[in-house]
Amino acid sequence: MTSTDTVSPQLYLASASPRRSELMAAVGLRFQVIVADIDETGQPGEAADTLALRLAVAKAYRGAAQARARGLRSLPVIGADTCVALGDDILGKPRDDGHARMMLERLSGRTHEVLTAVAMVHDGEPATALSRNHVRFKVLSDAELDAYVASGEPCEKAGAYAIQGTGCAFVEHLAGSFTGVVGLPMFELRTLLLRAGIDWL
Repeated sequence: MTSTDTVSPQLYLASASPRRSELMAAVGLRFQVIVADIDETGQPGEAADTLALRLAVAKAYRGAAQARARGLRSLPVIGADTCVALGDDILGKPRDDGHARMMLERLSGRTHEVLTAVAMVHDGEPATALSRNHVRFKVLSDAELDAYVASGEPCEKAGAYAIQGTGCAFVEHLAGSFTGVVGLPMFELRTLLLRAGIDWL
C-alpha cells in the first residue's frame, strides 16, 4: 500500500505515477494504487490519440484483473496514458541523456501535442475520455539544454520534460489542460467518475 491508500477507497488507480496520485489526493479522492504493468509499445502507424486510449483501457483492465486476483472489493478502476506528439512522431520516454537532449532540441521553438487518455472500467464496457493539448516551447539555448538534461528531470518523462517541474520554464504557451499535460486531466476524470456516482465536490 502507498500513502494515498485508504481504509475505504472509492476507486482504484492503475498507475504507479506519483503525479497522478498527487492530483487525485489533492482533490480528496480516496483511492488505492494498483500498479498495472503492460506493454506500452505502439503499433505500426498508430496515431498518438489511438495509442493513448488503447493503453489507458489496457491499464484499467489490468488493474481490475489484479484487484479481482487479490480478492479486493469491486470498485471503479482508472487507467491513464500520456503521449507527446510532434507532427506524426510520438516522443516517448528517453532512453538516456543523449536521447533526452535530442527530443528537447526537436521541441525547441515549436508547438507539440500532449494527449492524455483516461479510462474507467467498472461493471461493463470501459468509459473513456481524451484530453488534447497544445504546448509551445521557447527556443532553448545550449546552456538550458545542458542544465535541464543534467538535472535528471527528463528521465522517465514522455517527451523528456515535466511541465509541473523545472521544465515549466520552457513552456511559452499552453492551449488546453494543465493537468492533462501533467498526466491526469481532472475535468475528464471527474466526468467519468460522475458516471459511477463519485465526486469530489
